[in-house]
Amino acid sequence: MYDVKSLLERQMDQVNLWHRESPDDVNQFSSAESAKQFFEKVTLQHKTNYMLWHQEDLARDDEATDQQIAAVKRRIDQLNQQRNNLIEELDEAILIELRSKNIKQSHDAAMNSETPGSVIDRLSINALKIYHMHEESIREDAGAEHRRASFEKVEILNEQRRDLGNCLEVLMEDLIQGKKILKVYRQLKMYNDPTLNPVLYKKNK
Repeated sequence: MYDVKSLLERQMDQVNLWHRESPDDVNQFSSAESAKQFFEKVTLQHKTNYMLWHQEDLARDDEATDQQIAAVKRRIDQLNQQRNNLIEELDEAILIELRSKNIKQSHDAAMNSETPGSVIDRLSINALKIYHMHEESIREDAGAEHRRASFEKVEILNEQRRDLGNCLEVLMEDLIQGKKILKVYRQLKMYNDPTLNPVLYKKNK
């Protein structure tokens, strides 16, 4: 139903592209609804992780002012919320596709502890780690030991990517064959909801 190999390749290609040409800000999308195709939703989720990664770098700048750090932290909070929303939208898209094919679940079908959307999210972060660790492995201003250790970590990350990609393939195949059950559970985050976070709703009284 979904080509996992192409997904893995696209994520790596996009990370490389975005470091050459900065992507559009993800704020132009309120959700993945504007992305009609599944792989467009994957790209949007991946782009959110890309933005989040670089905001996390800024948050650790010792020379940043308190005001700058506060702004970055709020941006990180927004991106994390969007990241979680998009993981759910990926799972919803897969669930809709499975239902459209009238796939019958076997009597002993079990749930996976991790949804396809969560695995795709982990693969997105893995792609970012590979890119940045590779950068460290070829840094001319770093020592030989730093480059060597970074190169070894790239090898480990590539192995993790292969293994995780295989896990996603197996999970998708099990879902298609009715051997696994997919449910979309909302994250039910409270701190971003002004009606559930007491710090926020008490201000409005």
